[in-house]
Amino acid sequence: MKTISWQDFEQVELRVGTIIEAEVFKQAHKPAYQLKVDFGADIGIKKSSAQITELYSTDELIGKQVIAVVNFPPKQIGPMMSECLVTGFYDNEGAVVLAVPDKSCKNGAKLG
Repeated sequence: MKTISWQDFEQVELRVGTIIEAEVFKQAHKPAYQLKVDFGADIGIKKSSAQITELYSTDELIGKQVIAVVNFPPKQIGPMMSECLVTGFYDNEGAVVLAVPDKSCKNGAKLG
């Protein structure tokens, strides 16, 4: 594992947002969803592609708060421009479990 400085970590903008749209990303090479996540007035709504189809349905994602990196440069994923990275952890079977706050937070709240 590589050690980073505190200054490196401070540059990563991990923010809470609420998923407001989720649909199957039909053009993705691996099963994925296209998400729209609301990070509040200061950051706005950002799009993301997430390979979370094994554990989550589109219906259950709507309204779910997630933790995402919002200051990576946009990344082209097929026909979509991803604007944030929704975070998660791999379970024992290799499926992604979303990283979420355990209590409701204001959209845009920064990891402290």
